[in-house]
Amino acid sequence: MELRSVLRFFALSASIFATGALSAFGYTSSGGNYVIDAGSVNPLIFSVSQSSCDINSIKYRGTQLQYNGKGTHINSGLGSATVSISQISGSSRYIKVTCVTSTLTHYMVVREGESIVYMATYITAQPSIGELRFIARLLPNQLPSEHPYGDVSNTNGASSTVEGSDVFVVNGQTRSKFYSSTRFIDEDSHCVYGGSDLMHVCVMTPQQESSSGGPFFRDIDSNNAGDSTNLYNYMNSGHVQTEAYRMGLHGPYAMQFSRSGIPNVKSLDVSWFGEVSVTGYVPASGRGTVKGTASDVQSGMQGVVHWYNSVAQYWAKTSSNGAFTSPLMKPGTYTMVLYQTEFKIATSTVSVSAGQTATANIAGTFSTSRNTLFQIGEYDGQPTGFRNADKFLRMHPSDSRMSSWGPLTYTVGSSQLSDFPMAIFQTVNNPVTIRFNLASALGAATLRIATTLSFAGSRPQANVNGWAGPAPAAPTKIDSRGVTRGAYRGFGEVYIVSIPAGKLVAGSNTITITSISGSSGTTFLNPNLIFDAVELYTA
Repeated sequence: MELRSVLRFFALSASIFATGALSAFGYTSSGGNYVIDAGSVNPLIFSVSQSSCDINSIKYRGTQLQYNGKGTHINSGLGSATVSISQISGSSRYIKVTCVTSTLTHYMVVREGESIVYMATYITAQPSIGELRFIARLLPNQLPSEHPYGDVSNTNGASSTVEGSDVFVVNGQTRSKFYSSTRFIDEDSHCVYGGSDLMHVCVMTPQQESSSGGPFFRDIDSNNAGDSTNLYNYMNSGHVQTEAYRMGLHGPYAMQFSRSGIPNVKSLDVSWFGEVSVTGYVPASGRGTVKGTASDVQSGMQGVVHWYNSVAQYWAKTSSNGAFTSPLMKPGTYTMVLYQTEFKIATSTVSVSAGQTATANIAGTFSTSRNTLFQIGEYDGQPTGFRNADKFLRMHPSDSRMSSWGPLTYTVGSSQLSDFPMAIFQTVNNPVTIRFNLASALGAATLRIATTLSFAGSRPQANVNGWAGPAPAAPTKIDSRGVTRGAYRGFGEVYIVSIPAGKLVAGSNTITITSISGSSGTTFLNPNLIFDAVELYTA
């Protein structure tokens, strides 16, 4: 052997030995745990309790990452489960851990040579704690930082709390695990990272077909809580829940370990998952798709098509010409919804068959054939442009960085959109006042108040130049905090106020919109509603 080759051999051997990569792919049983070695070039070795299914040790490249106060697990830990392990050969070699309770089966799968724990969770009933989630509890001295939103959910060093026990004040700023959330439709990888060699631990969710809430739902992704850095995959929760929980298989999803930055979820291959025998898994061959064209989406807004039934949910963005193709879907009949950004403009149904592509076009039905006197905001299903709409996703309404909530007065023709509040809170900034001029008195007119979310029964009542509009019925209750935890997506109620002839006069006019409710609360937990758009028009 040439000297150069010998030197290269010994250098490579030394490098492999230093990383610990000489350990072989496989598993052993030790101290009541299954110890699993992924056999990766960047070694991942983790231990799973044989009695509880908790991951209680995670070593990546020889560094312990698992917090020792609590395990990494489903929900808040299963407590006890029937835990088994097997090695499987297919297109690759796999190690599969299966944890079974009376209503839940959780799978952890390692594919030889990858520093990734693939997971899937099958349920027949919602867990008694009310949430279905995976949580990795990791060491904050190794993984102190979060991606993609940084410190907004880092509650380490909190001096006080604003609300309950989950919104904290750190260095004068409000922070909460809720502020780490991302819309399902935008989800990529969410990660925690740190250390001298910038290790990243990332959760990737290629799809959320068995979760609930649709494409715009958002839930907790991560937080540095001081004693542990927590990384989540929330699958079902009561956080602004707008539809029933879905049973069945949640996943596959994955927890990836790397030193090479943020992985793209689109790079995650789970096409092999059918080789490891997972209850409820439907391979590509057992699925179908929907394609078509969406029309009548307002210019400048993103068209989104959403399919859902009691079993699954899917979505797709439309192209510039309105074309769309769904992800691979389970067979069944689905409600099909078209949104402009997040504002619902059409609904239909479509049936999906395995191995088939259904064609289903959809056209918006939101009428624009009217004489608009003024419009504040856009019908996009979001509080876009209103005061504090640029801040509330990542901080509490009481935060000192927020602009004054008012009460505010908006003058048509001279005010900025940010002079109109994104939300009215019953005892904070109630009501909001709109002033405008008319060249002449009008006959009958219509005031449309589009909202995105209501809390504690809040709904808008309009007063036009002293004429009190009718008090709307209470909206469907969502038993969850909203804007104070960065949420705005509810049922999207639209209120129509028919203004009689003679109430709008030549010259100066005033409309007030007041939050009314039979409930009460404290400060920002008073009844409140979030605005989408306000429009005054005639036929």
